[in-house]
Amino acid sequence: MSELHTSKAPRSETTAQVWVDVCGVEDIIPNTGVCALVGKRQIALVRVGEGEEVYAISNFDPFSKAFVLSRGIVGDKGGVPKIASPIYKQNFDLRSGRCLDDPGVSIPVYPLRIRDGRVEIQAAAEPLAAAS
Repeated sequence: MSELHTSKAPRSETTAQVWVDVCGVEDIIPNTGVCALVGKRQIALVRVGEGEEVYAISNFDPFSKAFVLSRGIVGDKGGVPKIASPIYKQNFDLRSGRCLDDPGVSIPVYPLRIRDGRVEIQAAAEPLAAAS
């Protein structure tokens, strides 16, 4: 088991959290992103390099108001792993979600872990359906 990257995201103390298996690391081409629907959220999974360095950020670009960040350009800026929006090219820090071009803007990041080559995202547990 390897656990490479865990980003911190605020979570409610009253909501149970579970790890959701999303895909294999090898399903993400190096230096690209893919989009996953986890619950009702579009999450961009971004793989940096050939290894198992993967980040989970919101797929929503606050500048273009479109769900496109998974299609962005992956790279680094001064040693900071980042993704550039494919629309207006703003750069986002993959670790924190902070916009590198406009520090007043940020996007959500999500807890992620890699277990046995599988990418897992931490998400709120689905409520149990009421018995009928």
